[in-house]
Amino acid sequence: MQRHLISAADLTRDDAVLILDTAEEMARVADRPIKKLPTLRGRTVVNLFFEDSTRTRISFEAAEKRLSADVINFSAKGSSVSKGESLKDTAQTLEAMGVDAVVIRHGASGAPYRLANSGWIDAAVINAGDGTHQHPTQALLDAFTMRRRLVGRDAGLGQDLAGKRITIVGDILHGRVARSNVDLLHTLGAEVTLVAPPTLVPVGVETWPCEVSYDLDSTLAKSDAVMMLRVQRERMNAAFFPTEREYSRRYGLDGDRMAKMPEHAIVMHPGPMVRGMEITAEVADSDRCTAIEQVANGVSIRMAVLYLLLGGNEPAVTHPRTEEK
Repeated sequence: MQRHLISAADLTRDDAVLILDTAEEMARVADRPIKKLPTLRGRTVVNLFFEDSTRTRISFEAAEKRLSADVINFSAKGSSVSKGESLKDTAQTLEAMGVDAVVIRHGASGAPYRLANSGWIDAAVINAGDGTHQHPTQALLDAFTMRRRLVGRDAGLGQDLAGKRITIVGDILHGRVARSNVDLLHTLGAEVTLVAPPTLVPVGVETWPCEVSYDLDSTLAKSDAVMMLRVQRERMNAAFFPTEREYSRRYGLDGDRMAKMPEHAIVMHPGPMVRGMEITAEVADSDRCTAIEQVANGVSIRMAVLYLLLGGNEPAVTHPRTEEK
C-alpha cells in the first residue's frame, strides 16, 4: 500500500485485493458484541469535509472509531473557510495539531492530490470525493459488494472480478463514482459498459478502459451487476435531457427491465437514490438491490483502508489459511 489513497487508478490488482480481503476481516468485527479494535489507539484522524455528505462522512467516522482512533470532524460551514481561509492555511492548522491522517472531500477536482503532495501537511491523505474526479473508497466498497454477491464471502478471498460484466448507468459526466469504478473494476479484471444519454457522456471517454452504449435494454441480459447513478443536478449548468419523465423512460430501472437481467445479477446504487427517476421503488426495495449492503460494506472498506495506511500491511484479524507449497 502507498502512503495516500487519492485515486482508484493508483491501486494495483494486489493492492485492491489486499484491501478487499482486509475488509472481509474487518467485517467480522461488526459481528462481535463489542465492535472495536485497538489498532489505531493514539492516532488522530480528521474528517475534512468541504461538501455536504451523509453516508461517506458517517461511514468514515464509524470506521475510525471502531479502530479506536481519535476523531476530529471538520465542516467548512461554520469554520474559518467560510471567512475565506485557504486550503493551505487549513492544512497547516491541522499539521500544527499533529494529525496522522486527513479524510478530505472537496468540490474542486485535484484538491486531495494537492494536499498530499504540497508539503503542507505530514499526514496520510484519503480522498473521500473530489469534484467530478475520483471517489476511491466508493469504488472499493462497490467492488467488495460485487465480490461478496457474485463470487462468495469466503470463496472470494484472494480473488478479483475477472470476467464479471458490470453496467454503470446514468450521469457519467458529473459522477466521480463512475470514473473510480471504471478504473478499479478494470484493474480487477471486470468488463465495464457505461450507459447514458450522449449529453451525459464525458469528452474523451473513448480512452477509458470500458465500452459505451446509449441503449440500456440491450445491455441488461448480459450484466452480472447493474449500477444506477443519480443525476447530479447540483453540478449541472444546462439542460442535458428534455424532461425527467423522458430520462426515466429511457434510462430508469423498473421491474420490467430488472426481469431482463440474469437471475444472479444484482442492482447497485451508491446513494442517495432518487426513487421514480433512475430507479423505481419496486427495484430499490427488492432483494436484488444492494444499496443498504453497500452502506454497511463501506464501513468495513474504510476500516481496511485506514488500517493499511496507518496500522500495517499484515492482516488485521488473523485466521487460519492454507498456504501454497
